[in-house]
Amino acid sequence: MNRHLSEVVLPAYAKLVCVLLSLVIIVYGLHALEGLLVPLVFAILFSVLLFPLARRLENWKVPRVISIVICLLLTLTVLTGLFYAISIQISSFVEVVPKFTQRGREYIKSLQTFADERLNIDRQRQIDEVGKYLDQAISEAGNIITSTLLTTTNIISNLLLILLFAFFFLLYRDFFRSFFYKVFNDTRRSVIDTIMSGIYNVVKDYMAGLVLVILIIGTLMTVGLLILGVDYAVFFGFFGACLVLIPYFGLSLGSLIPAAYTLVTQDNPLKALGVIGVFLFVQALEGNFITPYIIGSKVSINPLAVIIVLIIWENVWGLAGLVLALPMTAILKVIFDALDEFKPYGFLLGEAEKPRPPIKNLQELAEQLPKRVKKVGKIEEKT
Repeated sequence: MNRHLSEVVLPAYAKLVCVLLSLVIIVYGLHALEGLLVPLVFAILFSVLLFPLARRLENWKVPRVISIVICLLLTLTVLTGLFYAISIQISSFVEVVPKFTQRGREYIKSLQTFADERLNIDRQRQIDEVGKYLDQAISEAGNIITSTLLTTTNIISNLLLILLFAFFFLLYRDFFRSFFYKVFNDTRRSVIDTIMSGIYNVVKDYMAGLVLVILIIGTLMTVGLLILGVDYAVFFGFFGACLVLIPYFGLSLGSLIPAAYTLVTQDNPLKALGVIGVFLFVQALEGNFITPYIIGSKVSINPLAVIIVLIIWENVWGLAGLVLALPMTAILKVIFDALDEFKPYGFLLGEAEKPRPPIKNLQELAEQLPKRVKKVGKIEEKT
């Protein structure tokens, strides 16, 4: 009784201020701790993806530590193979760099001629402007190379950190469950189990569905690029497919590199348009059929919420935020849907319900109501 009497009731504006301050502190904390939180979130996703295999090995009487190590070694082998294949493709590009540069110069000269003859822009002025931008680009080249090397180093170090975190998440999964029981001791364990099971299912279905979507999209784009006769069709096809991690915009962005490569290395500029057409066609299939059929039923988030969370997480964590925005939002929706006080927010994130058709003829409805009542009464009398 004394505890309830000591509670302070804040006015609405004070509650709003507290909520906004809390959001600011949370967002700042997420941004400041990016180096720790991003590998942790990726490790959770990897753990969920590897858990079925680890549990299968444990059911075969393999010790938990050994089963987890086997899963991580398989993951590391697959990732190493992917990186090796990508490095081979990238090294192959070095052979065509001179041709790429020569064709680029030809296009620049043709553009200069067009600007000189049709737009009356003096060629010397064009050279001065291009030279100014080239000097600026050369001056920044060192910074670009340095940042690229640092990014590559960070990716490799983060990968090892992610696998290490995933090892401990899988090893101590029962320990973490007991931790949540102790933290939320006022909540029934069945509710906690339901939330954790829902999070596991939505992340597992999302990750498995995402891998399947990437394979399907990569195959479709590779076939389309092979039909067009584009070099490195497999690399460009699956590179663009991996960009499906960025919803709505990824495939469109992925078309720019192969289109530019085709435009410069081949004599027919229509092939570059064909490359963009292939990517846009596959994107239409992905957005309307492939992803909704495979992932849509598991991760039901409306497009407006997706766009908003993409912008938010991109500003907080950059590219990693774009990749993680959808699964983290799906996890939040599972939590919101399970808690009564947060159900409106889960409803706001979910797919919009279709409105009920309006009643066109009230008189017809009024005439049908007595008939329906009589029919229900007869059924009750029979029972």
